[in-house]
Amino acid sequence: MKGNTSASPDVLVLGGGLVGSAVAYGLAREGAKVTVIDQDDGGFRASRGNFGLVWIQGKGYGLTPYARWSRSSAMRWSALAASLLEESGVDVALRQPGGFHLCFSDDELAEREKRLSTLQTELNGDYPYRLLDAHELRELLPAIGPEVVGASYTPMDGHVNPLRLLRALHAGMQHRGVQLVNGDGAERIVPEPGGFVVHGTRGVWRAPRVVLCAGLGNRALAPHVGLHAPVAPNRGQVLVSERVAPFLHHPTMNVRQTDEGTVQFGDSMEEVGYNDFTTTNVLSNIAQRGVRAFPLLKHVRLVRTWAALRVYSPDGFPIYDESARYPGAFVVTCHSGVTLAAAHAMRIAPWIAGGAMPDEIPAFTGSRFAGARAEPIPAH
Repeated sequence: MKGNTSASPDVLVLGGGLVGSAVAYGLAREGAKVTVIDQDDGGFRASRGNFGLVWIQGKGYGLTPYARWSRSSAMRWSALAASLLEESGVDVALRQPGGFHLCFSDDELAEREKRLSTLQTELNGDYPYRLLDAHELRELLPAIGPEVVGASYTPMDGHVNPLRLLRALHAGMQHRGVQLVNGDGAERIVPEPGGFVVHGTRGVWRAPRVVLCAGLGNRALAPHVGLHAPVAPNRGQVLVSERVAPFLHHPTMNVRQTDEGTVQFGDSMEEVGYNDFTTTNVLSNIAQRGVRAFPLLKHVRLVRTWAALRVYSPDGFPIYDESARYPGAFVVTCHSGVTLAAAHAMRIAPWIAGGAMPDEIPAFTGSRFAGARAEPIPAH
């Protein structure tokens, strides 16, 4: 381990998933002494159950700053991957060959044209994409099925191995002196002169700054420091196949072949409270769509299924905010922890460390949800 230890940290980061780890890693790169407080494996663990996409196309429709924000993260991703490889020795298997959103009807294809052309206009042309008919798509993806009528393609998209990413972030931040406290979770935050006191289930910590990266836990923690983060769970389910011969060298929105040769099928969007169980009917629909897209997968054996709870705000966009009442308290929450990892490490962290606020941040403050309910949502 090199760098400063964090016995008396400059910043406490609450949550050691992809969001918290990326912020902590970025803060350590800025020279801050950091302690990360993370729950045990009884937490919801969205970071361990995601699809692994670095996905840009279509994002930000209805909120242009989010399109810019996502694009800025994708452009920094190769630098993040290289830095993590150097400092942790872990290859996160970043591949950015571009991605395809497959369409099964002319109406779907028309909707893609509307969405992407609008985004391209709003970003002054800095939003490359192509619409492909079935013949053009088949030349690029020979395994595509006859039911697919076309697709949108952008060179901005890619994917990573998300478990390796989490491992690399943990190793990288600890290499830079970050203290990771496992098996504890913040229960209460008390502002005090010059900083904050965080009361956990097992310990008490103090620091001049605190960053709420606790996923769904941010909902209850934010009011302690004058912030508003009315996040709620949204369940996604995923299937994983046995290893198969390489056939898909680009990620698609619902099917991707990993660097290890397995195929992931996903994913659903379900409002079911805190229920994180898999369900046969949803998994069946996911598998059927995958086989419609790539018929060669019809007889492939499935070896694993899982469900995880995304962290969704009422409008689906991130919440980034500093408390006006208690400066030094920040909230960082989103449902795209992989795509936005580079932005969190290279744009959010410098801001928290005392640098300039990124231009896009005002669009993502929690004040836009002033009327949203703050109480927990019960499981169905």
